[in-house]
Amino acid sequence: QVQLVESGGGLVQPGGSLRLSCAASGFTFSRYGMSWYRQAPGKEREWVATIASADASYVDSVKGRFTISRDNAKNTVYLQMNSLKPEDTAVYYCRVVQGLRVYWGQGTQVTVSS
Repeated sequence: QVQLVESGGGLVQPGGSLRLSCAASGFTFSRYGMSWYRQAPGKEREWVATIASADASYVDSVKGRFTISRDNAKNTVYLQMNSLKPEDTAVYYCRVVQGLRVYWGQGTQVTVSS
């Protein structure tokens, strides 16, 4: 079955960097676009970035700071996060959509604080 496992979260100071990973299994990874979402305390889950085969798109608030990438040989999607701000604090999830089915990972916590 489809499994998505995120890792790489943690506590980082403002201005710092983190790289999140999402290891996928149970489907042909290279055939699907992959997305990152995040959910801050008390807020709804929001879309962060998506990567298809080569094209990437981002929410305005992270443009120029975050980079989404993928390694199809490793069935992994990444989110490189630079110049982190306290407002980036959230649980980060990866997501894949297959037809009418939406699959989520368990999430990884990112906390940006001094």
